[in-house]
Amino acid sequence: MELLILLASREGQLVTRSEIADRLWASEVFVDTEHGINTAIRKLRYLLRDDPDNPRFIQTVIGMGYRFVAPITTVQQQSSEVSASVDPPQQEAAIAAQAAAGATLPIRNPRYRGWIGLTVLVVLLVTIVTVTLNAHTLGDRLLHRNPQPTITSLAVIPLENLSGDPNQEYFADGMTDELITMLAKDSNLHITSRTSVMQYKGAHQPLPEIARTLHVSAILEGSVSRSTNRVHMTLQLIRADTDTHLWAESYDRDANDVALLPDDAARAIAHKLNSSAASSTAARYVNPEAHDAYLHGIYYWYAGQNESAGKYFKIATSLQPDYAQGWAGLSAYYSLGGDTTMDPEEALPKAEESAAKAIELDPSLADAHLSMGAVILFRRWDFSRADQEVVRAIELDPQSSQAYHFHAMILAVMNRQAEAIEAQKKATALNPYIRPWALPRAFLWARQYDAALQDALPRLDATPNIDYLNFTVSRVYYSKKMDKEAAKFLEKSLLLSNDSKSAAGIKRACQQGGYRGLVSWQLHQLQIKSKSQFVSPFDQAILYAQLEDRERTVAFLEQSFRKHSPELVFLQCDPEFDFLHSDPRFRSLAQRIGPPPAS
Repeated sequence: MELLILLASREGQLVTRSEIADRLWASEVFVDTEHGINTAIRKLRYLLRDDPDNPRFIQTVIGMGYRFVAPITTVQQQSSEVSASVDPPQQEAAIAAQAAAGATLPIRNPRYRGWIGLTVLVVLLVTIVTVTLNAHTLGDRLLHRNPQPTITSLAVIPLENLSGDPNQEYFADGMTDELITMLAKDSNLHITSRTSVMQYKGAHQPLPEIARTLHVSAILEGSVSRSTNRVHMTLQLIRADTDTHLWAESYDRDANDVALLPDDAARAIAHKLNSSAASSTAARYVNPEAHDAYLHGIYYWYAGQNESAGKYFKIATSLQPDYAQGWAGLSAYYSLGGDTTMDPEEALPKAEESAAKAIELDPSLADAHLSMGAVILFRRWDFSRADQEVVRAIELDPQSSQAYHFHAMILAVMNRQAEAIEAQKKATALNPYIRPWALPRAFLWARQYDAALQDALPRLDATPNIDYLNFTVSRVYYSKKMDKEAAKFLEKSLLLSNDSKSAAGIKRACQQGGYRGLVSWQLHQLQIKSKSQFVSPFDQAILYAQLEDRERTVAFLEQSFRKHSPELVFLQCDPEFDFLHSDPRFRSLAQRIGPPPAS
């Protein structure tokens, strides 16, 4: 209210952020004024239904402040006045009533001018609120009822980096990720995953709108800034349905305590919402330099830069050898590398050692069990034991979409396709934004091609530029013997996943050879790549399978077995190999990998 009065009273003139801070907060009050001003402006815009990109009321002057740009009419004195016989309180009530009715206000005494202006603004804001909120909700508030449901779900909006240094974005993102992790661990709330909320990094949408999209009942927002030896973090918990503050706190910590900050905040929020977890392990000391290296690693991991992520995970574990989370990250680095750019015979043993170290240090760490499950699946081909580790990760973190996704993969390689589809549905429900190709692929592996397309094509309409989703659709059409459609989506996938220099070759291959031409182009690129770095023989086997080159396919599959290629666990899942199912060599290979060949 104070901010609205200040802006309107300046009649279109710039109001600086420092003027706003001086007006709203006394000098002796400690508060994060930058974040407080942003919140106040956001709430006003929400009530006024004002678009910050096309403002009708409040215009942002970047780096300076705000202007109230709506037309302002100065009320002029009329000849007809309120009767002098009416006492001042009655006169004031009459003025307020006229204002509510939209009448022009008579002003008979200058000393009432300031009061009348305030009354007009009060009536204006009350009218806006009355229209905005439904009558039932407003009545409940006036009668002091409490119809609000319990907070059961929460999304952490990416923390704003107020360090003034864009190189500190990794730190803000890392603290966001750790807040999400600790809230999932320390509370019984449903916590929206990191991938779902990161799309709102830097966004300026109203929080109730974000909450509706994410299907949560509360939002946690805030900011973080870091100087040489200090970290300042401000958090605000906001109820989504009413856009009201439930809790706020500012934290100032030195570098040695930063790693414990997300856990402290998560416990405070869980206590505020009466949703503390029944059991929670005590936070462990983390070397600040090791913690910073880990945050760097996570930042690069989510950015898809596995080599850079691995470098920082190695630094984290070398600085603090008993840092469980660092070892779990290192295991993930080796596992992904063994499936892509590294020789699996070298990478997977290191992945298993790192996961075992993480579990030894912290048996309650869900990420450690998930990493171990992945290693056992891809290195040991021990599907039952791998699933035990993944199920344990789910027990420790029931909201882990990643864990349910791995559970679905293991069920699929065990030829339990119906269960795999249900597990992947759970993973997708927990996080609809990550791996949009996963459920279509689960249907593909079950040979339910129409169901795969029914799920995948609407997702492509919403997110057309995801390369692996286009690739999955191409595989479905290939399996349906619809080469023209398969070529269309394979071309799109290759254009999205390769550099611009390859675009001309991809288009030419498609024009000249259709689907088979694109497959041949991929094989040629792998042959070039193999001269300078490791190339999985399985990747070559599956391409030769799409050309139905039986001998080369079998030869590369045998080479994959000798190299212990991680992807061989999907041998019976991939429909590209269906034409080989009657071949004794294929059946022998499938039996060596396990489980028994599907009928």
